[in-house]
Amino acid sequence: METLEEAELCFPQINTSCKKHKRPQSDSMIIYILLSFISLFTVFLNLLVIISIFHFRHRYMQLHTPTNLLLLSLAVSDFLVGLTVMPFQMLLMEPCWFLGDLVCALYYFLPFITVSASVINMVLISVDRYVAICDPLHYSTKFTQKRVRICVLLCWIYCVFYSFMFLFDNLKQPGRYNSCYGQCVINMNVAFDLVLAFILPVSAIVILYLRVFVVAVSQARAMRSHITAVKLQSSVTVTVKKSELKAARTLGVVVTVFLMCYCPYYCVSLSGSDFTMGISALAFMNFLVYFNSCLNPLIYALFYPWFRKSIKLIVTLEILQVNSFEIKGL
Repeated sequence: METLEEAELCFPQINTSCKKHKRPQSDSMIIYILLSFISLFTVFLNLLVIISIFHFRHRYMQLHTPTNLLLLSLAVSDFLVGLTVMPFQMLLMEPCWFLGDLVCALYYFLPFITVSASVINMVLISVDRYVAICDPLHYSTKFTQKRVRICVLLCWIYCVFYSFMFLFDNLKQPGRYNSCYGQCVINMNVAFDLVLAFILPVSAIVILYLRVFVVAVSQARAMRSHITAVKLQSSVTVTVKKSELKAARTLGVVVTVFLMCYCPYYCVSLSGSDFTMGISALAFMNFLVYFNSCLNPLIYALFYPWFRKSIKLIVTLEILQVNSFEIKGL
């Protein structure tokens, strides 16, 4: 009987140790294989996006537009989620934390920085599309590459500063919020995070895209009515507007998927039912947020022809050729 009780503890030699909640080995294997595949797939896909935008320089204004620089920043944050956050999240699904209280406190900085960076990048992308569709004449002057680089830099600085200010209290005495030894628990202001990380940015994103949707529909109707009237003069304008509308529609899909992945977690936090949910359910909600980082590059592959072409060049190793960054066809 004593041996059985010791076997159920995370640390049998410590009386205050947490108890193990064993699950069938087959279930554990399936969960770890699935989550490991998603993590590797997230890293691989976002790495393709980063290489596609950063490496290929043919038609500079096509691959290095302000919008794509924002997509590059989003891909970097998604890449870090797959590389650093998802593997640790798999460890949090287990009842025992073996890496120590300090590593537990430091770990939570990673998802806070990367996830908040994804949210801020989505806001910047929404603002970018809003100006491109609603004020196209001033877009090139308002969204220069220099300004976008500064915005991206400020985004990451803010996310790092926000995370440290939000979680610094947990570093003063790591593990003081654990109810037993071998647990990984932190203290944070849920209401504060809910407002700054979800309600305010999501409200901004939804309002901007509703405005973009209304303007895009009106522009589409205007194009259909005037395309035959001034055929020669409007041919270039129509092409430009079609590309802008396509970009707005694609990024609208990205935002919709973003909301579908983030809303369940924050809605549970808003209702306060996270205190009554089990560890597995909460872990699933967290992983759903991180899974958005895997879906974004899939959306790019479906809607962006230049991304599909660059993937072909990368997979076939043509990227290793001399002057591959000037390859035509992107």
